[in-house]
Amino acid sequence: MEDLTPQERAILERIVADPFIEQQDLAAALGLSRSTIANYITQLVQKGHLLGRAYVVAERKRIVCFGGAVMDRKYHAIEPLIAGTSNPATSVRAYGGVARNVAENLARLDVPTTLVSAVGDDESGRGLMRALQLLGVDVSGISISAAHGTAEYAAVLQPDNALAFGIADMAVFETLTVDKLNADWPLLMSADWVFADCNLPAETMRELVARGAGSRFKLAVDAVSVHKVMRLPADLGGISALFVNVDEAAGYLGGPGSPESLFDGLMARGPGAVVMTLGEEGLLVSDDRGKPRHRPAPPAWVVDVTGAGDSLVAGTLCGLLQGQEIAEAVILGLRLAKLTVETDGSVRQDLTPGLLKDPS
Repeated sequence: MEDLTPQERAILERIVADPFIEQQDLAAALGLSRSTIANYITQLVQKGHLLGRAYVVAERKRIVCFGGAVMDRKYHAIEPLIAGTSNPATSVRAYGGVARNVAENLARLDVPTTLVSAVGDDESGRGLMRALQLLGVDVSGISISAAHGTAEYAAVLQPDNALAFGIADMAVFETLTVDKLNADWPLLMSADWVFADCNLPAETMRELVARGAGSRFKLAVDAVSVHKVMRLPADLGGISALFVNVDEAAGYLGGPGSPESLFDGLMARGPGAVVMTLGEEGLLVSDDRGKPRHRPAPPAWVVDVTGAGDSLVAGTLCGLLQGQEIAEAVILGLRLAKLTVETDGSVRQDLTPGLLKDPS
């Protein structure tokens, strides 16, 4: 609590002892005016130590995920697709979105987690929120838009699993504005780590990264795609951990290069660390000198690679939350990614903290 003044610390200690204490009683006990107590409490909320009346004291070791929550639909053609007519297919639908997937993984690993996002006022959005609540995720940061439907991604696959069409409706994420960031700022400030994906509008991402440099939380960011990585600002100094793949790094830096040169180019923009995925070859991660260190991917019996990157992020954040350096934390991330690709879902449904333990 090094960010607290002596008066704020004294007030917080009394609230911890009695969360229902009245402001007038606090004022009498500490020899301050009620209005002064009210101002200090406002500061405690803004600094993330309180979440509001009746003075809910923020949990430590918390992660807030800020970004996309999506309804994914997959249609698998039984026979080669023919344009202009009805095609028989099997279908699957599931909840997705990078930030949502990371939040679900974390919740299944017993990490206190909040999701800040936006959904439509529709059954998809209500179902998505209910499913997260059942897992213990705090959904108080999810806003409901009357103007947009819940984000959807539909994939139409040929019989050989090749993607024929991919259709995305992500307009609701345009409501994740700087005003939304300001409204949920106490939630973010209450966390040890904030994870954001580049589904956020560029202006919101720039503001979040700028604030990350002076905040009590550490900020992790996932690029999401070659297109969306361009929403990152030129100065990445507010980011403690940046997750990208080689193509996203090349797109952001404006040209191709070897993985090592792209890694160095990203580090030159100022993030605390970079995690660059290399597909089956594993990843590069910053060592204690900021240089790339290779971590191989563990052998896996691949069923579906969907969600592997989100699992890598979630597992790595678990390691970081436990106090590991990022070069060690990514080993936990790689292990979770392996467990995920060996199932047909974007989040492994039988995931538990015990399943993630080192098999050796």
